[in-house]
Amino acid sequence: MKKVINGVISLALAVSLTACSGVKTGNSTLDNALSYDDAVSELDTFVKDIKPTTVSPRLDVDMSEASVADSLADIDTFEIMLTGSGSINIEIAAPSEFSGSSYPDEWLVAVGQNFNKEGYTINGQSVSVSIRKISSGETLTYITEGGYKPDVYIPSNYMWGDMLNASGVNTTLLADRLAGNTAGILLSQDVYDTYSEKHGEVTVDGVLQAAIEGDLVFAYTNPYTSATGMNILCSMLHSFDPSDPLSENAVSKLVEYQNNAPTAAYTTSILKASAEKGIINAMVMEKQTYINTADLKNYVYTPAGVRHDHPAYAFSWTEGDRLEAAKMFIDYCLTDEAQKMATDRGFNLDDDYVSEDYGMTGSDYLSAQKVWKTNKNGSRPTIAVFVTDISGSMNGTRINSLKESLLNTMQYIDSSNYVGLVSYSDDVYINLPVAKFDNTQRAYFSGAVKDLNVGGQTATYDAVLVGLQMLLDAKKDVPDANCMLFVLSDGAQNAGYSLNRITPIVGGLGISVYTIGYEMSDSDKAQLKSLSEINEAVCIDADSEDIVNELRNLFNVNM
Repeated sequence: MKKVINGVISLALAVSLTACSGVKTGNSTLDNALSYDDAVSELDTFVKDIKPTTVSPRLDVDMSEASVADSLADIDTFEIMLTGSGSINIEIAAPSEFSGSSYPDEWLVAVGQNFNKEGYTINGQSVSVSIRKISSGETLTYITEGGYKPDVYIPSNYMWGDMLNASGVNTTLLADRLAGNTAGILLSQDVYDTYSEKHGEVTVDGVLQAAIEGDLVFAYTNPYTSATGMNILCSMLHSFDPSDPLSENAVSKLVEYQNNAPTAAYTTSILKASAEKGIINAMVMEKQTYINTADLKNYVYTPAGVRHDHPAYAFSWTEGDRLEAAKMFIDYCLTDEAQKMATDRGFNLDDDYVSEDYGMTGSDYLSAQKVWKTNKNGSRPTIAVFVTDISGSMNGTRINSLKESLLNTMQYIDSSNYVGLVSYSDDVYINLPVAKFDNTQRAYFSGAVKDLNVGGQTATYDAVLVGLQMLLDAKKDVPDANCMLFVLSDGAQNAGYSLNRITPIVGGLGISVYTIGYEMSDSDKAQLKSLSEINEAVCIDADSEDIVNELRNLFNVNM
């Protein structure tokens, strides 16, 4: 199966800063971007010339509820970084900070390679390990919803093991620490200096207060996938109400904070990129990543939350010789030689740091995720318009994948948000006007998606303009909303306005345009990528098997 060409999906923090406001946000780096008012005026002129056709949507009374399992790609989307060949070969699910392909993020892989060469046996059978690179949160989702059964799970911190147990998956703790690490807060040196003068010691509570007062812009990662993001989310809730992190008081303060906070990022790499561009100046990160990133030398790190010591868990299905093999490998990871390798790569630091006690259980952590999902945009809803390619080149697997991915992942769009749908070939069609995504709108959305038929040429940028106009019109009724445009296409525009012609308008409006490509060639990908880069969004290039996975994470963070 093809892998995602441009790596894991990365979510631009700038989304929350480009909320269709009446003032240009400055996200666009274009020299020829129009002013906001001029962009609005020119957009209106262009759309009147395009003359989109409004299609009466069909209410899908047979709409079936998709399950989380429907939105999971094959587990092999997550790469096996080490393949063992023993008669007893155990699979280990491990996070990216030590399951990478190169130094210093390949510690567990390097230890596994050494282990596999040792020639260990159990009852005369050779023993080896395979290592799959998959985030702490994705592993939990795949185990609880997708039937994935690794022999060993090594999340970044113990919270994920507690969540598995609370979800009904019984675990056996093999070791409470494989490689010591901490999560923490990074402040740029100048922000750290001014923060210290005003607020004193760096704490989660102090950073949140500084962010509320406008002294800094603080961002964190998606708590559904990122152990660091989940850790800091719970630390935030605990700081809002130490006696009950899930109280109405804590939730109301989270909403207040999120009203002006950047959108959560999917990976720490996006946090780093946003910091380099000056979009943020405070963020979360693990110590091992921080000390190995030269670009962050002008940042000050302060540990926070619970420790990230990488506990190791086995399961009820890891039985007999397989369990003995798992224990054998964990013991090998704890040898002096293996631990020295970990220390050399930036682990086992901050050993004097003591974990914060949130007073929360595994069930509480699961509840905290749901609280965040509901309140991640504060009191601001999101207005999203989906622009779908129905040209002839989308025939076959592409249009089928597009339909499947939208139908399977619309469960992640909260009912407080607003959604519309546009399709295009030679002409542009408004298949579903923007409305609140209640059960009726969901049924109309489902019917509109199922009724999409292909044929004709590809007027991509005409449809983009129509989608942008729909966002601006809807925002008149919901003035505090975030606006997002999703373009789903195979990337080959050959009719209507060109990308160069609409770029000054998109740049002037400051609305992030996420592009999602189906089976694209390199040349097709280039244009969609350019469209997304106008306002710091991303182009997701995925095949028909893993696009639902990509959209699941995209909508979980933004919708």
